[in-house]
Amino acid sequence: MSKVYFADARAKTWRYDFSVPAKLEEIIRRLNFSKYIKPEDYVAIKTHLGSPGAFRIVRPHFLRIVVDAVKAVGGRPFVTDTVRMKALDYLELANKNGINHSTLGAPVIIADGIGGHDAVSVKAGPIVGKVGIASAIHDADAMVVVTHVKGHIQSGFAGAIKNLAMGCACASHRTAGHKESRGRLHTVDTRSLQWDEEKCIGCGNCVEVCPTQSVRFVDGKIVRENCWLCLRCLRVCPVGALTGALPQGEFQRALAEGARAALSTFEKNKVLFLSFMFESQPECDCMPVADVPIVQDQGILGSDDVVAVDQAAYDITLDADPLPQSLAADRGLKPGDDYYAELSPGTHPDLAMKHAARLRLGTRKYELVKIRKARKR
Repeated sequence: MSKVYFADARAKTWRYDFSVPAKLEEIIRRLNFSKYIKPEDYVAIKTHLGSPGAFRIVRPHFLRIVVDAVKAVGGRPFVTDTVRMKALDYLELANKNGINHSTLGAPVIIADGIGGHDAVSVKAGPIVGKVGIASAIHDADAMVVVTHVKGHIQSGFAGAIKNLAMGCACASHRTAGHKESRGRLHTVDTRSLQWDEEKCIGCGNCVEVCPTQSVRFVDGKIVRENCWLCLRCLRVCPVGALTGALPQGEFQRALAEGARAALSTFEKNKVLFLSFMFESQPECDCMPVADVPIVQDQGILGSDDVVAVDQAAYDITLDADPLPQSLAADRGLKPGDDYYAELSPGTHPDLAMKHAARLRLGTRKYELVKIRKARKR
């Protein structure tokens, strides 16, 4: 059984010690960063930097607390993600979102380089084979995985496992291309994106959603160039004219294998997980919009077990009331329902956790240690 620290989002007393930032500091104190981070360690703080229309990412203020905690034990932090759009555009977007060296006190870099090609091939498992882990993450001495907990149209639930699997994989391996890229987790092999001309209604959703402007209509036909196989176009197609995603069970197992590949590049006891259950929207931060949260803010979780922290986030969310005027309310869901599966039909969100546990990345059994307030400083 693994220990998971939980600071809820409520603040019922007018003192800083009861605030969410203070309780985050208390989670970090109890995790004991010095056990995982040694002086002069290069420490990747892996998070998502947002999308032009998806703004519900982890706030810079919380990232700064994590940066300062790494520095306090002698580590050398940098905040990072792999490319989600062209790298310089992504950095500029991060800057607009308040994520930069000046606000965080640490460099903000793209882990797989400006082209999304800089990666090291790492063994993942029988489904994925090998995956390119972004060089900056592969070469870091330690890592703090900062996750915004939310839904996802392909995985159902997007937590720390998905943050590791997809967030640490390169966009397109320099020599192996998509055979060892993030897209391999979506499609794995030659079962790549296919277009059914007869079904297509020419709505243009696929063109609008493409992060690399790789999809075009030419003479009424779809042309794809430099495709990263992120499959956003497939997810926004209203008539199913685009196909190619892995079957759900295989995809969830691929996520667990990708997470194992990322973790395998670190020595034991060098990776920590902080999961933020704030503004948990029904879709990924990569998409061009962010719907209203499905449940009220729940709080922050901290652990050194990626499976336990995801399981706790999953359980806490499913126990919460759906927010009025949210997609969960629109669907008539109630506490105890599997919000993530219901909001993304056809998904089986807990499969990745089950498979990750089979791969011995952690345990689904956890002790939830509730933090009511921060210790006096």
